[in-house]
Amino acid sequence: HLGEVYGVVKAYTTRVGHGPFPSELLDDVGAYMGKMGHEFGTTTGRPRRCGWLDLVVMRHAHRLNGFTQLTLTKLDVLGGLDELEVVIGYDLDGQHLSEMPACAEDQARVTCITEKVAGFPHMETSEWLELARKANDEGLGYSALPEGAREYVEKVEAWLGIPITSVGVGPDREATVYKV
Repeated sequence: HLGEVYGVVKAYTTRVGHGPFPSELLDDVGAYMGKMGHEFGTTTGRPRRCGWLDLVVMRHAHRLNGFTQLTLTKLDVLGGLDELEVVIGYDLDGQHLSEMPACAEDQARVTCITEKVAGFPHMETSEWLELARKANDEGLGYSALPEGAREYVEKVEAWLGIPITSVGVGPDREATVYKV
């Protein structure tokens, strides 16, 4: 029997290569995520496909793995967006789905049902690192995050029903804010 099962997930969704990607953003927001998150294939250099965080996929991963807690990474990448969205379900031919369709053909046909969350300001990498150090050194936890970022983390945690115990806010190992 396993004890703790840690899940690690980006604050947005990416996909490499072809295939269904319901939350893919083929607009300036998707391009922004790719640029700010340095989302390029390590061997090919091709840009990764970016989209909103898909909680339907996350719930599926949780059913398979039984996460006891999550780390949400790359939250800083979303800074600078006025509004964020999170996929909470799908619509397939007028039917509301809370789970992923079993076949790829149906996955490619769904439209996303999203919830909107207020965005938060862009901060430089050095500012995020300083925020993380202060949050952890002073025991502030998520209260040190910008309001929109904190709200995003809290809502994702509530929607999934899995504790998010740490949040990555930059590429530096120390750029992690721990929940208190």
